[in-house]
Amino acid sequence: MNAVFTILTVLVILASLLLIGAVLLQNGKGEGLASNFVAGNQTFGVRQTADILEKITWGLVVFILVVSIIASFSARSKSAGVDITDQIENTEAAAAQPEFPTAPIQQEAPTE
Repeated sequence: MNAVFTILTVLVILASLLLIGAVLLQNGKGEGLASNFVAGNQTFGVRQTADILEKITWGLVVFILVVSIIASFSARSKSAGVDITDQIENTEAAAAQPEFPTAPIQQEAPTE
């Protein structure tokens, strides 16, 4: 693996952990962890806190998607192209020689 792929993988892992935290902080159907931050809700308002957490969540999702696609392209090695000319030449040589004998083998009939 190359260094770029390793760095991008670490970034995806860190973004995934941040995404888990952002999702856990959001309000669900009941009360979520965001309800514990009363001072933040009084300062910014309940709706603005939810909007910020939602924007952070979608931003992290897009970041993980884009970095994953970039990492998949950086993981490809330059020697990925396989040279199959030797395999083709060996197949042609093998096709010229039959694998099985052309004349049937004569067997004696079993005696009882």
